[in-house]
Parts: sequence; C-alpha cells; structure tokens
Amino acid sequence: MWPIARLTIKEIIYKRVFLVIFLMSLALLIFYGIGTYYAQGQVANMNRGPMGALAQGFMSTQFYGMGLYFAAFITSLLAIFSSVGSISKEIESRQIDPMMARPISRASFVMGRFVGLSILMVSYSAFLFLGITAVNQFLGNQLKVVVSMSQILQAGSLFVLQSIIIVAVALFFSTRWSTLNSGIVLIMLYVTSMLGGFIEQLGGITEIKQMLNFGIVTSLLFPVDTIFRTMTISLFESADDPISMATQGIFGSASAPSTGMLIYIGLYGVVALLFAIRSFQKRDL
Repeated sequence: MWPIARLTIKEIIYKRVFLVIFLMSLALLIFYGIGTYYAQGQVANMNRGPMGALAQGFMSTQFYGMGLYFAAFITSLLAIFSSVGSISKEIESRQIDPMMARPISRASFVMGRFVGLSILMVSYSAFLFLGITAVNQFLGNQLKVVVSMSQILQAGSLFVLQSIIIVAVALFFSTRWSTLNSGIVLIMLYVTSMLGGFIEQLGGITEIKQMLNFGIVTSLLFPVDTIFRTMTISLFESADDPISMATQGIFGSASAPSTGMLIYIGLYGVVALLFAIRSFQKRDL
C-alpha cells in the first residue's frame, strides 16, 4: 500500500496541473488579501451610523465565508481532477498491468491510491484554509472574525474532510467508468450539492418545506455542502459579532446538522472506499 501511496504523490506533484493550481492558489490569497484590506477601510466608515455594528458583523462573516467558499471550490476541483483518472487512466493505457504483476493485492492498490491522494489533498486544503484564515485575522481589522484556536482546528478538520470524501467517491467511479465519464458525473454531483445547500438555506429562512426537502435529498446524495455548512457553524456560532451568520448568511447554515447526519457523512466516505475496493477486485483488467 505505501509504495503505491508514494508513487501516487510523486505522480501528482510532477504533473504541471499541480504547479498551476498551486500558483493560482497563491494568486487567490493575494487578491483576497488585497480585497480584504480595502474592504475593511470601507467597513470602518459604517460604524458611524446606528446600524454600524450590525453592518460590520454582517460584512465580516460574509467576507470570511466567501474566501472559505471559493477555497473549498478550488480544493474540490483539484480533488476531482486528481482522483477520477487515478485508476481508470491506468487501465485505459495498460500501465496497470506491470503493477498488478507484482505481489500486491487490488485492495492494497486502491488503498495506496487513496492514502497518497488524501495526504496531498489534506496538505493542500490545510494550506488554503490557514491562508484564508491568516488573511482575515491579520489584514481584516474591521472585517476580522474573532475565533478561538479550538474553532480553527475544528473548522480546519471539516474543511479537509471535504476533499477526502471526494477522493473516496472519485476512486469508486474511477474503478467503474472512464476518466471522462467519472469526471462529468462527479462535477455534476458537486454542483448539485452546492445548489441544494443554497436552496436549503433559503428554504429555512422562508420556511418553505419543499426547498428544505430538496436540500436534504442533495445532502444525502453527496454531503460535501453539508460539511462546509457545518464548518461555518463551528467558526461563526460563537464569534464576537452582533449577529451569527451561521443562521442568516448565504455562506452559513439555517440549522446545525444533526449528530446522525455527521455519522452518515463518516460512513459515506468509508462505504465509498469499500465499494471502490470491491469494484476494482471484480473488474476484468
């Protein structure tokens, strides 16, 4: 398993797409930092009116949430593009034959791919999460969201969990379909999950049951957005702001996920990985 994990890490790092994504991530942090610096100057002028504190609380959580949302979007895309072809491309090019000729089981091969991809994605996700958080904390001034270290650790763990779930699902698709088909289906699932999350929040605010049900169904189908919403709750629910954007903002959550939903998310990733192993064991190479 570990030789396959090391090989997977080397393959991803040597690809130009990883370097391009890394440079784009640095650009994102730079532009986000510039935007935060100038936006906090404008927010400072809002404090002069009676609604100043309320407006400042709204803008601070929304600006921080926006940075984390786009960071999660980039991380998810990298996880998808790095994982969907990790097995199917090897089968299509017949490069998997010499690997399978070695004394290594198919389960170990899938687990090696999963471990290698997860290590890369956890490292990259942590880098982006801490980068966005650092910009908010050190350049935010009026836009700074006061959070404790325990909140940052909890939210960071949930942030990296998104990419791990995506890797597990992508490996399952990669053992069954071509790289192109796997990528299309996974991107559609991701977009549906994000859209369902926004619809669920609007349903919670307007108390429209049909919208809430649609969001619940999409979260069960692909719970990536639920993980993101849970992360915002861990950051904003006890932040030093006049209002909690975890219940009112577009990047927050109208209601906290239940314990059962969190257990479901954990089982979702484990089952997806087990299905990937089982599917690869049955596939005719």
